[in-house]
Amino acid sequence: MTEIAVLGTGHMGAAIARRLLATGHRVTVWNRTPARADALAEAGAEIAATPSRAVAEADLVIIMLADSAAVEAVLFGTDDDDAPVTALRDGATVVQMSTIGPDQVRAIAARLPDSVALLDAPVGGSVDTVEAGALTIFAGGPPTIIDSAEPTLESLGAIRRCGPVGAGSSLKLVTNTALVTAFGALHDTLSVAETVGVDRAAALDVLRAGALGGVITRATRSSASFAISLARKDADLARGAAPHTPVLAAATHLLHDAADQQADLATLINRENR
Repeated sequence: MTEIAVLGTGHMGAAIARRLLATGHRVTVWNRTPARADALAEAGAEIAATPSRAVAEADLVIIMLADSAAVEAVLFGTDDDDAPVTALRDGATVVQMSTIGPDQVRAIAARLPDSVALLDAPVGGSVDTVEAGALTIFAGGPPTIIDSAEPTLESLGAIRRCGPVGAGSSLKLVTNTALVTAFGALHDTLSVAETVGVDRAAALDVLRAGALGGVITRATRSSASFAISLARKDADLARGAAPHTPVLAAATHLLHDAADQQADLATLINRENR
């Protein structure tokens, strides 16, 4: 049986660990704030005190953290002698599921030992999607590495093969750009509706049948979780890659101006945030 380590048990990392446990896998977890991993012990996970201990016996090391700085700190540490990367076993695969830039994931891959592979594997979906085993996994890496990880990752959802390392992160950046700009469009559309006296419920009902139907479905899901701070980080990455994007620029300003950065992205369409 494949030994799996999950580094980072925030909303998505914890959901991923639970799904893997529920589908019969052995999972060791680590989180910088240990208390956030306690509930996973009740579900059958082993709790590691350090990232090095978490990865020591793992065949697959799944990383789900906020940004590239967090990924690098967890993998490479601040002291080379104690860096968790030195605890990775030969033949292990690091499955990098955090949403980071393609250049960042390629730089991380270049720092790994030759005996350790990296699978660039950000995901499409939220907590409820994980629980249903319906994520889209944007896989970038050698076909043989994807082949070896696929039997385990299929517990989480469908794998979309994107190309080499960096290609998965590139496609994820595209999908998140579409998401944040669509939320910006819905935000402004509802502002117009309110200004001209159109009832909000009536506006949403009509809009569901049009171009904004998908984002309205996402905006009205109560079981999804995508913090504005994370959406802002992704929008900044996209703006860095393609600075001449005025619609994305406007959506990015909207994200930066949001009062509650830990609230779900859907709160952007609340009246108090418009």
